[in-house]
Amino acid sequence: MRVLFLVQGEGRGHLTQALALAQILQTAGHEVVGALVGVTENRNVPDFFSSAFAAPITPVFSPGLVYNAGTNALEPTKTTLRAIRSVRPFWRSLKQVRKAIETLRPDVVVNFYEMLGGLTYALMKPSVPMICVAHQYLAFHPNFQRPRHQWLYEQAFKLNTRLTCFGAQELLALSFDKQADAPERRVRVVPPLLRREVTELKAVAGDFLLAYVTQPGLRSELEKAHQRNPKVPMHGFHSGIQEADHAVDETLTYHAIDGQRFLDYMARCKAVVTTAGFESVCEAAYLGKPALMIPQPNHFEQAGNALDGQRAGVGVATDRFDLDTLLDYLPQHDPQVSDRFRAWYGQGYFLFLAAMNRAVASRPTSSGGFFLSRMRQLLRS
Repeated sequence: MRVLFLVQGEGRGHLTQALALAQILQTAGHEVVGALVGVTENRNVPDFFSSAFAAPITPVFSPGLVYNAGTNALEPTKTTLRAIRSVRPFWRSLKQVRKAIETLRPDVVVNFYEMLGGLTYALMKPSVPMICVAHQYLAFHPNFQRPRHQWLYEQAFKLNTRLTCFGAQELLALSFDKQADAPERRVRVVPPLLRREVTELKAVAGDFLLAYVTQPGLRSELEKAHQRNPKVPMHGFHSGIQEADHAVDETLTYHAIDGQRFLDYMARCKAVVTTAGFESVCEAAYLGKPALMIPQPNHFEQAGNALDGQRAGVGVATDRFDLDTLLDYLPQHDPQVSDRFRAWYGQGYFLFLAAMNRAVASRPTSSGGFFLSRMRQLLRS
């Protein structure tokens, strides 16, 4: 089976999931023929992905999200305006995606929440079947817990999510735990996708908290929380840090973003403090580390992740950097949650391959043209 990936390049979650699925497919003897990665003028394909992904990678322009540098809030209006201003290059990207599908001739396209995929299938209708993979598709599940008082952001989120999956055979909704499928909505619930590097780590009990800070403004929030709890040891991986290690004081040290070092620290920490990105919370759950999940303001997806993670027992949700909430929660955390999470994760290999096989089986085969079709009719008569 030949598989082509389309991957949203925003953050690290979808890229990490693509790496994990590529490992599954290669183990099963299938071929990943390439990856088209959505990038912006200010964001290239990250090194951690390009160094680990074995097949050819093609950057393709795709408008990104806009955040407020001061408040860290997602700004839907500015995000929409940026997309409108990018109509011409975006159209060129759609033609680039279609050409790649025609040239590489995959048996199936796997789209990791990249809008280019849905719009290419909506407007240009490639004949190759597509399946979509993301935690975001769980929002279409009838049991999804919706954040309160975010109606406008929910509508914007759902619109964006629908734009990613036009023409898809199935929506594989990554979930913290097993739930019933919703076939009437094309939704099949599947386990998280984790890189092999995570599953090979040996977790040990630690005495420090680990923070993953993606937006510059979050650094000030983390430091305020640290000042209120100065005796609690903390390590923070921050995108604004250039040094490998920068000690602020005896109990707070920052580190430059480094995927493998971050995982090593996670395996040795007591708990994780993170914006409620699905990937980081899943890695923490696999390693048995409770998470304090802090959605960024106006970010409906992260707000939903936090509620869903709290429901599944992988951690506790809050709307600000409040370490007291996490410290109060730790004695109540059920360590068996990690065992159940690992068992659910273990089913992923078979569920993802089954989804690929269903997609390929749904592809219409050539009838052989009018002459052969007429011959078959004569032979049957």
